[in-house]
Amino acid sequence: MTGPGESSAERLVRNAGMQRVPSPKLELLILRQFLSPGECQQLCDLIAANRRPSTIADANGDGYFRTSQTCDLDPANPHVLALSAKLAALNGIDPAYAEPMQGQHYAVGQEFKAHTDYFEPDGADFARYCSVAGQRTWTFMLYLNDVAAGGATRFKVIDKLVQPEIGKLMAWNNRLPDGRVNPATLHHGMKVRQGEKFVITQWYRERPWG
Repeated sequence: MTGPGESSAERLVRNAGMQRVPSPKLELLILRQFLSPGECQQLCDLIAANRRPSTIADANGDGYFRTSQTCDLDPANPHVLALSAKLAALNGIDPAYAEPMQGQHYAVGQEFKAHTDYFEPDGADFARYCSVAGQRTWTFMLYLNDVAAGGATRFKVIDKLVQPEIGKLMAWNNRLPDGRVNPATLHHGMKVRQGEKFVITQWYRERPWG
């Protein structure tokens, strides 16, 4: 898959320090120290000032499925603009294919139970969320702080646990090589046991956003 809205594991591993998780089931990559502590703190401050209760696209009847708080980051903010440009340089994806960037905050006991980032093709809200820009393609997630205890991201299908670490980037392709969604991307934002967790998530789409 090539084009202005695409990246690939092959491209990403050309970045110094980028590591691919050795699994044939999904493309999952990790890069430590993608952002400096100073950059992370600036983004944490933005999230802390503008957060609201998180939501999910398809309600599943579990009121405790996602208990974090979310911040819709201002695309005109210079710190957000800088991060968007830095991600584009890393992954080669035209920012026009990016959803509005989001920040999340997790307090003690908060989590996001096992889920996938793509929209279920047969889900009730698929047309609503995907009619214009299409399905989600790549996810880029950044840890903005060290967490005293808990808060790891667990990829259950491949039994991979990724611990929070300030400035660490995770990236994964939500699709299989043939373009179908990949259920092996199922992941769980595990409960924070001590302290708090700040993350930023950037999702990309098949077509330009909006």
